Amino acid sequence: MPARARPKATTRRRRVARIVLVIAAVLAVAATALGGLVVWQNSYDLREVTVTVRHGDRTLHGVLALPERGSGPFPLVVFVHGDGPVDATHDGFYRPIWESFARAGYASLSWNKPGVGDAPGDWLDQSMEDRAREAADAIAWARQRPEVDGGRIGLWGASQAGWVLPKIVAGDGRIRFAIAVSPAVNWHRQGRYNLLAELRRDGASAAETAAALRRRQTGLELLGRGASYEEYVRVVGDPHGMTAARWRFVSKNHTADVSADLPALRGIPVLLVLAGHDVNVDTADTETAYRRLLPAPPLRVARYPDATHALLGHDVETSPLRLTLTALCAPRALFAEGFLADQRQFLSSLDTRGTRR
Repeated sequence: MPARARPKATTRRRRVARIVLVIAAVLAVAATALGGLVVWQNSYDLREVTVTVRHGDRTLHGVLALPERGSGPFPLVVFVHGDGPVDATHDGFYRPIWESFARAGYASLSWNKPGVGDAPGDWLDQSMEDRAREAADAIAWARQRPEVDGGRIGLWGASQAGWVLPKIVAGDGRIRFAIAVSPAVNWHRQGRYNLLAELRRDGASAAETAAALRRRQTGLELLGRGASYEEYVRVVGDPHGMTAARWRFVSKNHTADVSADLPALRGIPVLLVLAGHDVNVDTADTETAYRRLLPAPPLRVARYPDATHALLGHDVETSPLRLTLTALCAPRALFAEGFLADQRQFLSSLDTRGTRR
C-alpha cells in the first residue's frame, strides 16, 4: 500500500523550521564571533593595579597601569584630567593610550576626581592650584613605589589640564617631560571661542548669537564682582545648566591664564597636541602662546587636522552609531590617525636616564 502523501502545509512548516534553525545557528555563530572580537579588542597589553594613593591627608582612588612584562622600575606618565567628573580610566578612554605608553616601556598613573567613583571630596570645589597640589601628592606617593623610577616621571594632561601642568612643574623640578593635549590658554578667551564655535556648528542666527554674547558678558560681569549664584539666576533667568556647584567652580577658576605659568616648562621636552576640529579650544591661540613662551626644541607640536577636541576622528565622533560601534569593536581606532603612535614615539625618543629617586 503506497505511503500517504504529507500535507503540503506540514512540509512547508518543516522547511520553514529548518530555515529558521539554520538562520539561528548562523546568528549564534556570528554573535559568538562578535563577542569574541569585542573581548579581544578591549583587552590591552598592560597590567592594571588598583591603588589607593595616601599622602598627607589626601586619599585618591586610582589605577597604576604597568607594562605587561617586567618588574621595573618603569618611567611613569602621570595623567591630569580635563573638565568634568572623570574616573581613573576616563570610562576606558585612557586604556589605548596607556597601552601605547606601556609598549614604550612606561607606566601610567591616573585617579578618580574627588567625588567620582566613591572617591572622597568634590572636584567642583577645586581650583587649578588645588589640582596641582593633588597631582604633586600623587607623584610623591609614586616615587615610593618599587615599580616606579622616581627620577623619570612626566605628565600627560588634556584640555583644562593645560592650566594645571605648568603649576605641577613649577613646584617639582624633577618632572622630566609633558604632553599637553588640546590645552587652552586663557579661560575667558577660550569660553568665547567655544560659545561662538558651537553657535556656528548649530546654525544659530545672528540674533541668537548676539543674545548669547550678551548673556555671556552679563555672566562675566557677575563673576568679576563675586556675585552669588542666587544673584546670577535672578539676573540671567534660565541658568541653562549652570548649577550652584558649577558656578562655584567657575568663580574659583575663571581668571585662569597659563601665560604666567608656562615658562616653568622651559628646559623639558613638551609635546603640544592640537586638533583641526576643536570647538572647545582655539588651537591657533594655544600654539601662538606656546611658541612664544617655550623654545623649540624642546617644544614639539603635533597637529591632527581630522581630529576633534578629544583627539577622536571627526567622522567617528560626529556619528553616534559609528562612535558606539568603534568604541565596542575597535577602541584604538577611535583616535585620530597617528595620535597613539606619535605619543609613543615621543616617549621613546626621550633621554630619561637619571637617578632612581
